[in-house]
Amino acid sequence: MLLQQKIWAVIFGAILMASTTATPVVDLGYSQYQGSVNATTKIATFLGIRFAAAPLGDLRFRAPQAPENITGVQEATTQPNQCFQAGSGTSPTNPLEARAVDVATSEDCLFLSVSLAYTTQVTQKAFRLAHSPVIVWIHGGGYLSGAASMYRGSDLIAQSNRGIVVVTIQYRLGVFGFLPGAEVKQNGALNAGLRGNLAFVSCLYLLNLTRIVVDQDFALRWVNKHISKFGGDPSKVVIWGESAGAGSVLQHIVANNGQTKPQLFRGAITSSTFLPSQYHYNDRIPELVYNEVVAQTNCSSAADSLACLRKADVNALETANININAAAFFGTWTVVPVVDGEFITQRPTLSLAQGKVNGKALLSVTNTFEGTSLVDQSTAATANATQYALDLFPNFGAAQANKVGALYAGLGTPIFQTNAIQGESILICPTYFLLRAFAGRSFKGEFAILPGLHSQDVEYYFPSLLVDFPGIATRNFNSTAFIDAFAQSFTSFAISLDPNIKVNPYTITPKWNKWNLGETEMLFNKTDADVPVVHPVKTSDALLERCQFWLSVGDLTG
Repeated sequence: MLLQQKIWAVIFGAILMASTTATPVVDLGYSQYQGSVNATTKIATFLGIRFAAAPLGDLRFRAPQAPENITGVQEATTQPNQCFQAGSGTSPTNPLEARAVDVATSEDCLFLSVSLAYTTQVTQKAFRLAHSPVIVWIHGGGYLSGAASMYRGSDLIAQSNRGIVVVTIQYRLGVFGFLPGAEVKQNGALNAGLRGNLAFVSCLYLLNLTRIVVDQDFALRWVNKHISKFGGDPSKVVIWGESAGAGSVLQHIVANNGQTKPQLFRGAITSSTFLPSQYHYNDRIPELVYNEVVAQTNCSSAADSLACLRKADVNALETANININAAAFFGTWTVVPVVDGEFITQRPTLSLAQGKVNGKALLSVTNTFEGTSLVDQSTAATANATQYALDLFPNFGAAQANKVGALYAGLGTPIFQTNAIQGESILICPTYFLLRAFAGRSFKGEFAILPGLHSQDVEYYFPSLLVDFPGIATRNFNSTAFIDAFAQSFTSFAISLDPNIKVNPYTITPKWNKWNLGETEMLFNKTDADVPVVHPVKTSDALLERCQFWLSVGDLTG
């Protein structure tokens, strides 16, 4: 999320590909799309494929619907609209005011892009015969910001030895995708940013589905149906996300009580698993959020407040979206997924503890100091772990807060303790909950290149960020040996569900044991002399003890 926070003032511009030629037309049934191929990298890209109908008018706050049929060939050579954006609390000014307009921001934003290696025998038949593993990338941004256009699939293809197909997806954000409350439950779609349309999917797959499915889930079902037309194998899909993208991966892992049909992915990768407070949809706090959206859009006196919100001017709704999230406690995100009782049937930590998970294997990586950038460092002089716990989790009482104070008392300065509370409760410990749910089939890594902050790992597997956002995206260690070892861990796992089956057998990563074997994880670091350090370490017992506490108070933290 730090990366997304830093680039509020930059709209995610279209990626220009030099020396491009036409690729074949891919017929999706409802539309035909023609992308482009980079003559230098030999990677074909289809940008802005519509996977769902525009969620406008009466479709606002509803589950995504099937896209309309479009005649003729559609050019898939420019980046799609990004979804409406917002920021976390708290900023004294609106960071979106100075944005450029290279890529439009719109409610009509349910698009995805596909990238694949190009051969001289480029025909639709050749695409279908490829049967390559697939990575579906879900962007982060606290469920409030981000876009598919930030990330070039070609980066991952290069690190896979051209052995994968990459899909980058978009989903509705903020109040547009995650408006909570009983009114939405009754006449809309909770977690719309995740949800799909039951009737369409049932028809599409000739299945008698009994559970609602979700924007991201809808995109995954699009991949299941259509990716073979781009050379991908729908039985070899791995979903991967960073921050809220990794949190989204967690949501899909526990979706439908771990019984999602058909299987939409066989493997999952999380980079900094983001699990903020996830309340029941009609709990006190989600209802406060809904009522605040209603109040700020002048719908309080309406007989049907949700109908009023559907008719509200989109700019008024976006203003409320920005203001409500900006007013939140520093480093927190207000409009996030809830327990909806259908797609997400219970608190995710319960589902993980019960082993109710989708997917066969897991790779999870965290950064060493996840919480630092999400805590107001100007409060160092007054920082107090006990008070911070009360501020972060409004349902805590004195007993829980005092326990937090005692658990973190030995961890350095008071501000270091609050950094650790934020990072562990929201990002690091949820990763260990995931690892336990995949006992015997999960791998854990730690990205420790200093300063080791949240999202600083992303530029190592998406290096084009350094080109597309110069001066904003940075990388502190440019060792090719380190970068290959780190980045290829993800693509190796995506191909084989095992990072030990390497894309490049000569990377410096040693044997990587599954996490449950001695609580072993792979450390990615360097020496002061800039020599790569990649070796196994044991997870801290003290950290796991703190994580056990956070698990025990899940009913209060959401």
